[in-house]
Amino acid sequence: MSTQQKDLSYFRLRLQELLNSSFPEKAHDQKFIDQRSSWAANAYEVAFRWGNVVEQCNEIANYILFENLHFSKFDTVFQVVCNEFDTLMADEELRPFALKMFTVCEPVFSNYKLTDDFAYTYEFDALYTEVTGTIAIWIEKNGLQ
Repeated sequence: MSTQQKDLSYFRLRLQELLNSSFPEKAHDQKFIDQRSSWAANAYEVAFRWGNVVEQCNEIANYILFENLHFSKFDTVFQVVCNEFDTLMADEELRPFALKMFTVCEPVFSNYKLTDDFAYTYEFDALYTEVTGTIAIWIEKNGLQ
């Protein structure tokens, strides 16, 4: 296996792991995964050829691999479910319920300008509250199903 193929597999696996855990809406987008991991592997290789140390090469590749993937809508919904509704269900039910609520809460996110550092802004508190309310209303109407 060539170094390029090995690097590509490494970057693809790292990206897939992040998408599976925090960006389920992108987890099956093979074109996105292939393109991002290829770009990251190429950037790493070029940076290395230019004499950068391994840590710098990794930093450059990671920047490309994870660009615009720092703020996760799903992680926000999951955080709300775990913090506000955890007493209503067993621990193993939290993630599946958050996945269901993710589609319910999707319209809420359109009211905000989401950036990679959004979680550190004052607007995040308003979003958190709105997501909490959306889930509470859904549970009131539908139960925990």
